[in-house]
Parts: sequence; C-alpha cells; structure tokens
Amino acid sequence: NLRSLGAGTKTADVLQIATDFRARHPDVPLVLMGYANPMIRRGAEWFADAASTAGVDGVICVDIPPEEDDALGPALRAKGIAPIRLATPTTDAARLPAVIAGSEGFLYYVSVAGITGKQQAAIDSIEANVRRIKQSIDLPVAVGFGVRTPEQAAEIARVADGVVVGSAFVDIVGEFGKDAPAKLQELTSAMVAAMRAAIA
Repeated sequence: NLRSLGAGTKTADVLQIATDFRARHPDVPLVLMGYANPMIRRGAEWFADAASTAGVDGVICVDIPPEEDDALGPALRAKGIAPIRLATPTTDAARLPAVIAGSEGFLYYVSVAGITGKQQAAIDSIEANVRRIKQSIDLPVAVGFGVRTPEQAAEIARVADGVVVGSAFVDIVGEFGKDAPAKLQELTSAMVAAMRAAIA
C-alpha cells in the first residue's frame, strides 16, 4: 500500500487496470480486494457502478464486517458483483452464519488471525476449519495467508477449493520492480503445476 500510494496510485488507476485486464481476458474472473475508504467515500453506488463498468466480478472489502453489509453489499449486488466475505480461525459457530449470509462467489478463509505476511497455519488446522465451514456453506472456500511456495500451495489445494497468494507476489514486485513480470510468471507457473499435481 505504501509503495503504491508513494507512486501516486489512485482508485481510478486501479479501475483502469481492471478495465484493461477485462479487455485482454474477457472470461477470467476478476476480484478487487481492499479497504472500505476508496470503496465508499464517494458512495457505495458510485464504486459499484465504476467496478461494474470495469468488468469486476467480485469485491473483498476487508474492513466492513458482515453486520455492516448495508454499507456496500446492496450496491454491489445491484450491479451483479459478488461481495466476498472473510472467515478466520476465530470465526466461531455463533458468528459463522452472519459471515455466510449475503456472501457470494466464494468464501475467503484467512488461515491465521493477524497481519498478512510470513506466518502460515498448520495444515491440520486449515483442513479442520475448512471442513467445518463447508458444512454450512455451498460456496467454494479459498484459503490464504502466508502462502509463499509451490509446496504450501499444493498442501492447501488438497483441502480447499482455491488458494489465495498475495504477499509473495507483492514482495517480488517490491524486489524486482519493472523486471517483476518474469519472476511473477515463474512463481505462478510453479504453484499452478504443484496444485494440479496435488489434486490430480
């Protein structure tokens, strides 16, 4: 976030990237993930309309809890955009129904309670929580948090419907800058190959 803001990135730039991506890849699902401020400061309807125009399929807003769904959810749904919710290891049986209600697309299980980065949960804990969540929801469950290697991605792919990789890619961009695309492709290809082998 700091590098992006330091480079002058605006919400309009992100939406333009989404628009350009959609033009090149009309059939690839596209999800924006971020914080509430740029999504609601000009009104949820404005953001939903702009995201729809850009070809966005889903939105993960990490700091609007399900109890405050009306801040963004209805506007997204009105434009056919899936509000994707997050569950964590601390999402207990009492709160899970609120998380699930109104969630669309998939459920993102953040496998460690904390700040994203290098930590990673034990696979036994991930498997147990994914199994528990899937008993209550028909949507696919994707798991992320601290996934940095093909081996980790493959391990999670065996128990979840999807694997979320973020910080590992951000770190590559930070380290290699304009030379990052080849490195990103290399890691992505290795992860995809490992996951496909794991579920074959």
